[in-house]
Amino acid sequence: MFDRLRRRSGPGDEPPIRPAQRQGKQPNLFEAAAAYIVACAENDPDRGAEAARWVSPEALSFGVNELACRAVVALAREHGTSPQAVARTLLGLPDA
Repeated sequence: MFDRLRRRSGPGDEPPIRPAQRQGKQPNLFEAAAAYIVACAENDPDRGAEAARWVSPEALSFGVNELACRAVVALAREHGTSPQAVARTLLGLPDA
């Protein structure tokens, strides 16, 4: 079900996300969350730790939660299934 998503998000597919502050802007919590999740998915703890420093732990937690919610809803729509079914599949849980 999620093979296409996995192929899209393979290592090296996207350039690394850099903090907005290097461009003279305040770091965006969603940018930090995206960079943190990509680093975790690619098993890159150094890049994950860097992204975690861009915003407060609370802001990062909020951004990661928002990213997870949006991803589950988008996948559910794409596959014509419920968000609950998508979440359980992604986590390797049996059907409810």
